[in-house]
Amino acid sequence: MHKPLLDEHGRKASYMRVSVTDRCNLSCTYCAGEGQKFIPHPDILRYEEILELMELAVKLGVEKVRFTGGEPFVRKGFADFMVAAAGRFPDVDLCVTTNGVLIGKHVEGLAKAGIRRVNISLDTLDPVRFKSITGHDHFHTVRENIERCVDAGMTVKVNAVAMKGVNDDEMPDFIEFARSMPLDMRFIEFMPVGLETGWDDSLVWGCEDILNEARTLAELTPCTEEEKQHGPARMYSIEGGKGRIGLISPYTNHFCATCNRLRLTSNGNLRTCLFSDKVYRLRPILRHPRLGMEAIERVLLRASRHKPIGHDLLKCMPAGQGVCQTRMASIGG
Repeated sequence: MHKPLLDEHGRKASYMRVSVTDRCNLSCTYCAGEGQKFIPHPDILRYEEILELMELAVKLGVEKVRFTGGEPFVRKGFADFMVAAAGRFPDVDLCVTTNGVLIGKHVEGLAKAGIRRVNISLDTLDPVRFKSITGHDHFHTVRENIERCVDAGMTVKVNAVAMKGVNDDEMPDFIEFARSMPLDMRFIEFMPVGLETGWDDSLVWGCEDILNEARTLAELTPCTEEEKQHGPARMYSIEGGKGRIGLISPYTNHFCATCNRLRLTSNGNLRTCLFSDKVYRLRPILRHPRLGMEAIERVLLRASRHKPIGHDLLKCMPAGQGVCQTRMASIGG
């Protein structure tokens, strides 16, 4: 009988984000920063190792697994791996977060395998601004792939990092986008993660300001908890619209008290809080000839028990710096 992943604050970890690579085909400065050094290939978890860790996590009560990167689809064989994972864990809610550039040719196969939900990162609806933010001219490809996912019957959430002076003049376009398509357009506050990724609190476009502006453009109705389908986002339906908008406020209105997440980095480090650099190194245990999953289980239980309250870490953050040094691209979001 396996113990659940409970912490000292009564929170149960039921959701694991699994990064399969720290590499990406875009160069968003708030994510990667300058001069990023990638994890050497031998240090990246093999797909078989990820499946082993997932099997244990499911036995310990994890019900949802989200695959992330970097950009997961840049890793060779990732789509096939997702299909295999869906077959091995039919009762687990499997989903993926992607920048939307490479997913197009895989949409039909993923949907057929039972992958029903996808999050796509898109910070702007302006093609010129997209190139400025990401360093690449792939806007139209991403828009086409969003439509492919919607047409395949997937639940699509489009995530924009909300930043003053970057995309805070695009609310009319974001509202119209959500009005015209059956998807969730979600705004995520710029987070102080990583010391070299341009963190500046003057760039934070807070969720209350976003909501106030959105309400001048559309009639919004708060969704019920059941309609939200859980998660930290505050969701609003748009009168006469096909989609919804959502607000995620890890900086101005934290949701640490209900956090149910663990994060597994692509090199096998377990992180219990996005705002903490504390890691538990699972890869050496996994590859040790005399250790095994029992040892991994002990580490998972201990790590979960000591999961911090991220907001407490934010309050201690040095002025003008990020709350942790690790780049977002290396954590997996």
